[in-house]
Amino acid sequence: MFRRIRDLREDHDLTQTQVAKQLNCSQQVYSNYELGQRDIPTDILIKLSAFYHVSVDYILELTNNPKIRQ
Repeated sequence: MFRRIRDLREDHDLTQTQVAKQLNCSQQVYSNYELGQRDIPTDILIKLSAFYHVSVDYILELTNNPKIRQ
């Protein structure tokens, strides 16, 4: 999961600071999510899913299909 959110961020050419701003958290907190040093709260997972237009299952690495189910 942690690698996936880093890969999504990098694929979108964003900095940790830019993503943290979208999530209303500090860059350090977001960095801890990417490093697996802090569990990602459900509300943050939902925000990341909406921000990147991918499913929560994709972020959690339960699927390799990024599409959101309709």
